[in-house]
Amino acid sequence: MRIEDLSPVSGSVKNTKRRGRGAGSGLGKTGGRGHKGAGQRSGNKKRVWFEGGQMSLARRLPKRGFSNHLFKKSFQIVNVKDLNTLDMETIDATVMSKNGLVKSALKPIKVLGFGDVTGKMNVTASAFSATAKEKIEKAGGTVTEQ
Repeated sequence: MRIEDLSPVSGSVKNTKRRGRGAGSGLGKTGGRGHKGAGQRSGNKKRVWFEGGQMSLARRLPKRGFSNHLFKKSFQIVNVKDLNTLDMETIDATVMSKNGLVKSALKPIKVLGFGDVTGKMNVTASAFSATAKEKIEKAGGTVTEQ
């Protein structure tokens, strides 16, 4: 066998359609693109989900189900190690916002237990993690949820 004897398997290679080669070819004149409109012009690319200007499927279908995003509670998070840096005995939302631990004293604050508690502190916040509560109380402080 020589290299000039090699050929692809029959049926695996198909001739490309030669468009615009006369009416007898079946793809003459408009070249299979139809008459007028964006699809006939060169450079036209439609999005895969485009339905020719018809209302898209996603918009035709009814909305179903329930989303909890309207009722989700979002907390500003403060760690115990950050409270330690304040060196105060009573800490609440206003103290935290003044010292830059949280952006707003009006939004709910949750204290998490990352870090160690060195001194006694009385902390008031919206919520506490179990480890934060445990560490503050072990150091002799108190935890108040509001």
